[in-house]
Amino acid sequence: MSLGQRPRNYARTRASAESAIHPKALFDYHPSMPQSLSKVVIHIIFSTRDRHPWLDANVRPRMHAYLATICRDAGAKAFRVGGVADHVHLVTTLPRTLSQADMLEGLKKNSSKWIKGLAIDYRHFYWQRGYGAFSVSPSQLDALLGYVETQEEHHRSRTFEEEYREFLRKHDVEYDECYAWD
Repeated sequence: MSLGQRPRNYARTRASAESAIHPKALFDYHPSMPQSLSKVVIHIIFSTRDRHPWLDANVRPRMHAYLATICRDAGAKAFRVGGVADHVHLVTTLPRTLSQADMLEGLKKNSSKWIKGLAIDYRHFYWQRGYGAFSVSPSQLDALLGYVETQEEHHRSRTFEEEYREFLRKHDVEYDECYAWD
């Protein structure tokens, strides 16, 4: 029998108390799924702690490239990384082997360690504790990529807090203003 084919004589049996502790006994008659496939695109936003402008024009492109590399190494595709001096936007796929929380932990921890290693000036660099992550519809992907690409222009007239509140409202995310900022 080849992978993905149903066994010829699969008989469904009732589960006994003994077989319930052995999941293989329950699932032997099910055909194997040959692949696990996923394409979940998310828009991630997080800022530097207290919105301190750590990411100046010199280090920002390097940070964006480093964040994209972390995504690639995790098995994700970074469509676009952008932002301004106090926050980043990342449009990426979520690897099927990682939870959202694990992906964000890896992004923030590794990039924080990286920037602190650049120069002593960055020794007090930290990302904010929280983040925003929003699902992206394929029909909205191009518009979002354009939005992330034009962050500098966008933030000439709008603060990070105003932008973030708008994303929370647009995606119908309930939040407590007391805990939204650190």
